Amino acid sequence: MTEKVLVRVDGRELSLSNLTKVLYPAGGFTKAEVIDYYTRIAPVMLSHLHGRPLTVKRFPNGVERQSFFEKNAPAHTPKWVRKVTLPVPGSTMNREKIDFAVVDDLPTLVYYANLAAIEFHVPMWRVGVEGDPLPPDTLVFDLDPGAPATIVECCRVAVLLRDELERDGLECHPKTSGNKGMQLYARWDRGPGTADYAKGLAQRLEGAHPLVTSVMARKVRPGRVFIDWSQNNPAKTTVAPYSMRANSLPTVSTPLLWDEVEKCDEPGRLVFTASEVLARVEEHGDLFGPSGSAP
Repeated sequence: MTEKVLVRVDGRELSLSNLTKVLYPAGGFTKAEVIDYYTRIAPVMLSHLHGRPLTVKRFPNGVERQSFFEKNAPAHTPKWVRKVTLPVPGSTMNREKIDFAVVDDLPTLVYYANLAAIEFHVPMWRVGVEGDPLPPDTLVFDLDPGAPATIVECCRVAVLLRDELERDGLECHPKTSGNKGMQLYARWDRGPGTADYAKGLAQRLEGAHPLVTSVMARKVRPGRVFIDWSQNNPAKTTVAPYSMRANSLPTVSTPLLWDEVEKCDEPGRLVFTASEVLARVEEHGDLFGPSGSAP
């Protein structure tokens, strides 16, 4: 029999289930602990989800078992969860439109955590009050190291990117991906064209630094850092700040201090688990605040 617990979250009633199920077997991390993490991180995470159509990666039986991406809000989604209907050209499910959920509040975040939605992914644009897509408000660079390169080399490239962005009047903020790479975000108020701008900057750095490639082809990436500028395509999403990741341990996509980036000399220095991220937020607050605050 499925164990269920009724709780009230900010005035909303939710039924939480299978709280003792272990979702991270290597660390014994349970579904209850996943929900607890998202509840406690919500004060800083919600501003980065606010207004953004949600894609989740769900792991009903834990990170070592089958998973699936979900864009369309489930049929059983409570009526109080905000949803927006948006076109999805090229959908693999042959759908013309999808009803996306939007995580604007704590009850919605807890609802999805209870679905074993371990990973939260969002685009670099938001929807307006009526659900209409707005121009991009964020520029993102996804740095992916090709072995034997690691996040150490990603940090070197991040500093190069930061300096170029500053010359263009853009302030950026780093975070780990929670996997092997990292991302840089910058607030963007220059209308459409983020992908073209990001591609041009990536190509400029590629021409000046042998460590960098702007090409996705695997054959050119060993020992180099691929600057994935294509994440700025409106149809794509990137893992949200403070989202957990489905690794052996409950790692998190973690905002960083530039001092940590500049001094990184071994990959393990920039691996943070859920409990460590909660402690970091208590110490530093939201390191992503300047580029991620809701409008």
